[in-house]
Amino acid sequence: MNERSLSIGDQFPEMTVQTTHGTKTLPDDYEGRWLILFSHPGDFTPVCTTEFVAFQQLYPEFQKRGTELMGLSIDQVQAHMKWTEWIEQNLGVPITFPIIADPLGTVANKLGMVHKARQTSTVRGVYFIDDKGMIRAIFFYPAEVGRGLKEILRTLYALQTSDHYHLALPADWPNNNIIGDRAIVPPAANEQQKAERLKQAETGEVDCFDWWFCYKNLRKE
Repeated sequence: MNERSLSIGDQFPEMTVQTTHGTKTLPDDYEGRWLILFSHPGDFTPVCTTEFVAFQQLYPEFQKRGTELMGLSIDQVQAHMKWTEWIEQNLGVPITFPIIADPLGTVANKLGMVHKARQTSTVRGVYFIDDKGMIRAIFFYPAEVGRGLKEILRTLYALQTSDHYHLALPADWPNNNIIGDRAIVPPAANEQQKAERLKQAETGEVDCFDWWFCYKNLRKE
C-alpha cells in the first residue's frame, strides 16, 4: 500500500537513495537544478529499454534547461548496472544518468509509484521537481505504454517559461492552434482589472478575444 499521495505543489520528501552513481540525497543534491525522476516496471524489459534510450538521447536537451534525470525501479543496483551495460553494448547508447536501486520498494511506495495489482513493480511514473525541491507536475503511464519523451520535455520547457514570465500557456504550447507561441495573460479578477485589460488591448500591449481571454507575445515581456 502506498504511504501517501503526493500532489503538485508539495515539497519533494527528503530521502537518501542508493543509485548507480552512488548515494544521493533528494532533493538537496539537486538544489538549484530541476530534476525529472521517473520509474519503470523493471530492468531487462523491452518497453523500458526503449524509454531509457529515448531519455538518454534527449538528456542534452534536458541539461540545456538546467535539468537532471534519474530513473528508479524495484531492482538491485547490480541489475541496473548489468542492464545499462547491455544497452551500451547492444544498442550503442551509454546511460549516463543515475538509476535508484529500490529492491524493497521503499522509495517507490513513498512516491506512490507501485503498481496496485503487482506490488513488486512500479508503474511508469514521472515527477517534475523544480530547483527549489517542489513537485511541479506528475505523470503516470501504464506498464504497456511507453512514455512520450517529447511531451515530457515540452512540459518542462512550458513550466520554466511560465515561471519566468508569470504567464499561463495554452494547449500544445508553443504550437497552439489559436494563439501559436503566445502566452495567456491572467484573467481579470475585478472590474478595475477588466478596464485595465481593455485599455491594454487598445494600446496594443495585449491582444484579446474578450476581456477574460487576453494574450501577448513573450518578446514583449
